[in-house]
Amino acid sequence: MPQTLCSSTMFTPSGFSPHLVPGEESPQDGPGPGPGIPEGPQLTSASLDTLIQHLVPTADYYPEKAYVFTFLLSSRLFIPPHELLSRVCQLCIKQQQLDQIPLDTAKVRKFGPKILQLLTEWTETFPSDFQDEEMVGHLKDIIRRIAPCDEVRNAYWKTMNQILQNVSQKLATMSQGEESIVKVNASVSDKLVAFKTKPPPIQKDILSICSDPYALAQQLTHVELERLSHIGPEEFVQAFAQKDPLDTTQPCFSDQKKTGNLEAYVKWFNRLCYLVATEICMVAKKKQRAQVIEFFIDVARECFNIGNFNSLMAIISGMNMSPVSRLKKTWGKVKTAKFFILEHQMDPTGNFYNYRTALRGAAHRSQTAHSNREKIVIPFFSLLIKDIYFLNEGCANRLPNGHVNFEKFVELARQVGEFMTWKQVECPFEEERSILHYLHTAPIFNEDGLYLASYESESPENQIEKDRWKTLRSTILGKT
Repeated sequence: MPQTLCSSTMFTPSGFSPHLVPGEESPQDGPGPGPGIPEGPQLTSASLDTLIQHLVPTADYYPEKAYVFTFLLSSRLFIPPHELLSRVCQLCIKQQQLDQIPLDTAKVRKFGPKILQLLTEWTETFPSDFQDEEMVGHLKDIIRRIAPCDEVRNAYWKTMNQILQNVSQKLATMSQGEESIVKVNASVSDKLVAFKTKPPPIQKDILSICSDPYALAQQLTHVELERLSHIGPEEFVQAFAQKDPLDTTQPCFSDQKKTGNLEAYVKWFNRLCYLVATEICMVAKKKQRAQVIEFFIDVARECFNIGNFNSLMAIISGMNMSPVSRLKKTWGKVKTAKFFILEHQMDPTGNFYNYRTALRGAAHRSQTAHSNREKIVIPFFSLLIKDIYFLNEGCANRLPNGHVNFEKFVELARQVGEFMTWKQVECPFEEERSILHYLHTAPIFNEDGLYLASYESESPENQIEKDRWKTLRSTILGKT
């Protein structure tokens, strides 16, 4: 059924998340753990000051790539990004004695590339942090301090300008994506139609726009990947940010207003559910309704084969909505074997065991793929959100001794990082503008409209349905 981001009703994944197998070391990593981090078992908890210290590079040390992503992702629960960057810069100035005259130029030349690497990783992964002018000010200040002589000054400033240019481009792309989603949402209307004895056509139907299930599955994949591309990793933290009950001193600095892309993606799932149900219920003749159901079963199967599990679940959910499922005479004309197989794959039993098995198979295919077509993995998004929600609810952000529960955030980063890898795949299918336009703008019934269309197609079977039918006819005809 359609989903929301409300925690009380929500349902429930490596290239981007570079977590190393214990004992392995990235060839780009430094020689060992940072200051304050003991060697030995994997870090599970530490004070916030220690974790910040571990993020700061030195002339001879650079934090593991996995650590950088994990800490930058989770730190916003404890400290705003501009304050974190300020503290990183202050530690760099103190440790490298960047405020001393004369500077130890040999030492600074070894340190400079490492701080530039950290800033590059930060801006590439969390560009929205740098919408804040204070962040840009800290970045420029540290670059000014590590450019002590003419032969490196120009190179460092060139790098910084490139960093800022990349940030600007990413922010512009994000803004354009958000604006396009707003325009699409504004153009969509939920229409209740005045019925007589049978529901008249309210629009062109999907089969008149696209009769090839594979083509529609491809265009649905276009929509999914385009919308996923606007979701930043920080939104997963911000969606469920809350004050830790064990922490009586630190407020939560996450801006919960910055989750619009997550919400827009859930709205897209809901729209697809209702579009499928509308396409079925608005058809007057039983034989044609059965054909529409079989068409969507084939579309769902193609989505499964592509690796587009989110559209797959939306289609199944739409066909399982009560106004559709009650059409017994229609379903009697449908070849349901393929539908039951797809339902089995997305069965919620065992915490969606079958789906998770299929997702792991798609993820493995993606890791070994040689083409973008084989790299596509679009997870059932509401389930991913549910997993992250329960991870957040089930584990405290801080331990009783005040330390940050870093083990929790390693798992959070694993799940978010895997998603970030999948969303970066470029869609290999050509766009079909007419199909995309239809998916985004075709009018859809709301729940009352679906029930009325369903009752008009197949008469109510009991007194409760008869009473509801009568009420809906009166209400909708009265409104229109």
